[in-house]
Amino acid sequence: MAEPHRMAELWRGGMLESYHSGHAVICGPGGAVVDSWGDPQAMIYPRSSCKMVQALPLIESGAAEAAGLTDRQLALACASHQGAALHTGMVESWLTDLGLGDDDLRCGAHWPKDKEARNGLILGHTTPCQKHNNCSGKHAGFLTLTRHLGAGPDYIDPDHPVQQAIRQVTEEVTGEASPGYGIDGCSAPNFACTITGLARAMSAFANAAETDTRGRAMVRLRQAMATYPDLVAGEGRACTELMRAMGGKVAIKTGAEAVFVAIIPEKQIGIALKIVDGGTRAAELAIAALLVRAGVLDYDHPATRKRLDTPQTNWRKAETGILRAADGFPG
Repeated sequence: MAEPHRMAELWRGGMLESYHSGHAVICGPGGAVVDSWGDPQAMIYPRSSCKMVQALPLIESGAAEAAGLTDRQLALACASHQGAALHTGMVESWLTDLGLGDDDLRCGAHWPKDKEARNGLILGHTTPCQKHNNCSGKHAGFLTLTRHLGAGPDYIDPDHPVQQAIRQVTEEVTGEASPGYGIDGCSAPNFACTITGLARAMSAFANAAETDTRGRAMVRLRQAMATYPDLVAGEGRACTELMRAMGGKVAIKTGAEAVFVAIIPEKQIGIALKIVDGGTRAAELAIAALLVRAGVLDYDHPATRKRLDTPQTNWRKAETGILRAADGFPG
């Protein structure tokens, strides 16, 4: 088993202060590995990076068409959103269209990351609802599929038809049997796979064509994400800012514990990476570096330099160091 590859370094006063290592794989047409760093067979939980995979049964089953879902709703189904009014308003309308409410969600409630939304709740002496959960769009998709299948309300149960459909499609697009699952922050099962399997799934999305049911579903989801980056994450977030910087040509998605993926149709490649210490700053640096290397992200774009080879400043705005790609990464 290969050791993790050093990817990000923090330098201060001319001395290496901290570093982050991880695993990354790039897959091309047919799921072939075209490049890798660290251990390509490292087993991980993809966490929220795989939401487009979890959304495939929503479309393939006919549930999305039957419910008349828009591409904006499909982008939200793939989101880890900020809980801004833009996001929660859409979730609330979606649930209303289904004849359901906040209590039908199974994701749990947490404070929104969006400052305006959070401050509004505090000033109104109100607590957050489940619609504020960053995964509420995904769960609205789960509920849509649940209704279409005529299944029971506990759609987060690993044995529920919704989760069994997700496990099946996960194994099909990763090209490997999942050894099991962990329970995600939103209470849904998250099926483990290798870094290569996750990259293979992203390559399938990148190379998909509208020639069959799965191809049409993949094309629609990747286009929805790239077209509506504000719904996939939110203002100030890496997913939103980097997708905007790439002009709607690439779909990217982060996941908890420093997982990141990219779908790049024009290059026919999919990327997956995992920073072993779970450091978000390193995952964002690493995906930016790989996107620059792939020729789809401008190194000098402000959204790039916010995360890659970024000067560090203190509270007096004095430059104190730099967060940069490690020597030899990505090469």
